[in-house]
Amino acid sequence: MSDPLIPHTPSAYDYPLLIKNLLFCPVIDNPDQEIVYRHHRFTYRCLRQRVAQLANALAGLGVKRGDTVAVMDWDSHRYLECFFAVPMIGAVLHTINVRLSPEQILYTIDHAEDDLLLVNGEFLPILEQIKGRIEQSGTVRGYVLMNDEPTLPASSIPFAGEYEALLAKAATTFDFPDFDENTRATTFYSTGTTGLPKGVYFSHRQLVLHTMGVMAMLGSSVGHGSFNRQDVYMPITPMFHVHAWGLPYVATMLGVKQVYPGRYLPDVLLELREKEGVTFSHCVPTILHMLLKHPHAQRLDLSGWKLIIGGASMSKALCLEAMQRGIDVFTGYGMSETCPILTIAHLTPELLELSHEEQAEIRCKTGRTLPLVDLRVVDSHLQEQPRDGRSSGEIAVRAPWLTQGYLKDYKASERLWEGGWLHTGDVAVRDGLGYVKITDRTKDVLKVAGEWVSSLELEDIIAHHPAVAEVAVIGQPDEKWGERPLALVVARPATALTEKELSHHVMAYAEKGIINKQVVLLKIKLVDQIDKTSVGKINKVALREKHLTP
Repeated sequence: MSDPLIPHTPSAYDYPLLIKNLLFCPVIDNPDQEIVYRHHRFTYRCLRQRVAQLANALAGLGVKRGDTVAVMDWDSHRYLECFFAVPMIGAVLHTINVRLSPEQILYTIDHAEDDLLLVNGEFLPILEQIKGRIEQSGTVRGYVLMNDEPTLPASSIPFAGEYEALLAKAATTFDFPDFDENTRATTFYSTGTTGLPKGVYFSHRQLVLHTMGVMAMLGSSVGHGSFNRQDVYMPITPMFHVHAWGLPYVATMLGVKQVYPGRYLPDVLLELREKEGVTFSHCVPTILHMLLKHPHAQRLDLSGWKLIIGGASMSKALCLEAMQRGIDVFTGYGMSETCPILTIAHLTPELLELSHEEQAEIRCKTGRTLPLVDLRVVDSHLQEQPRDGRSSGEIAVRAPWLTQGYLKDYKASERLWEGGWLHTGDVAVRDGLGYVKITDRTKDVLKVAGEWVSSLELEDIIAHHPAVAEVAVIGQPDEKWGERPLALVVARPATALTEKELSHHVMAYAEKGIINKQVVLLKIKLVDQIDKTSVGKINKVALREKHLTP
């Protein structure tokens, strides 16, 4: 029996879920609303014109449907324009993680097969290092300079033009076409596991549905944590990382005032919060800690600031400190592969009656699922665990906005989607109210200051030291950094190994770009032995109990 598909009259319009449709309605409904970056102030009416100008400029540089346009920039109005213009012409937006090493950036440019690279002048030293090898790969056909300063920097890069100059010459209208909503819109690279960065990608349809799901979740909250048209939005999560959690798309669709801070400097962020009246942001715990400890914060009224915390677990102490300053702080959860938001730790009106101590327990949880998210805590056979707050299992998920695989990596894609569910690698419990709480990770990957550091990779580097007999790396909870890697090291007999010597050894690898520079936070402890399981494997559960217990 065939499915009873609805009939289409020949003249009916089949409305595709395309990114362009997130932009046009708020421009019409609220054309004079502001978008702020440094000394620039634009209206939504101007945003629409600039998006059209960028589309025309890109077309003039030979960008066509299916090409990939890469961006290296801080959070700016330019980045917001790229969020729209690039996918709206049918091209793919590659948001380059500027915190990667030059070698890793080169790999992602080559792997994504970038055709055009838009780069902020601050990142020219990185580009100069790898320009020769980019040219050897032959994929990048041109460069555009994004410049914040009045003078152009000296560079050997053969720029096709400067961003603002190109827009000034371009027409302010563009006929953005309709095409298949399943067309790839964005690509970026996740470094959450060992090995080379993995490319994740999302379609127009997925980004539109994620925007609608997040907006429904944040807009339906009662009493706290809402995001509505009266808010002023400022991201404090990089736009190169999962589209700044997708919130710029939500903010644009709502037509709210948007404030883009550029590089994240605590004094600038606090000044913008006060000057522009920012009411809604999102960041990792490390940023929140820095903001609260900054001297400027002591003289400012931070009440009424709604703040989603993600990327790493938020400590109860940090949550309470923020609440005492009047910040409406709560957790959001997701990962690179999930576009990213899956859950939000909103409190019901009844839970908001609890004491701050009791509220903090819930605000620090992983939260409850967004509409359209089917999240389960499962055992190794994909059987859902009881929702009793005690029975643990891996978080497996289905939602309309999950990446369908890793770019050019079939085996890893199949592992990610084994059994038809996306495997997060996070171990959690779920209670009777539906709140999820992550308790561990299935893989030994550390989250240090919001960045992934592989414990296995770090162990391998330390083991290369000739005086090291054995090593195990675990994550030590840290209020400021989320986690710090703790290396437990057994020295070879008759050697004079010191912790300082090992630190220098590891940093030499970081300086070469072989491992994330967050290893500067590494702590080393020389021990007599490393606990093993009955089959001779390192027992990290026992190591955590022994070395992390207060």
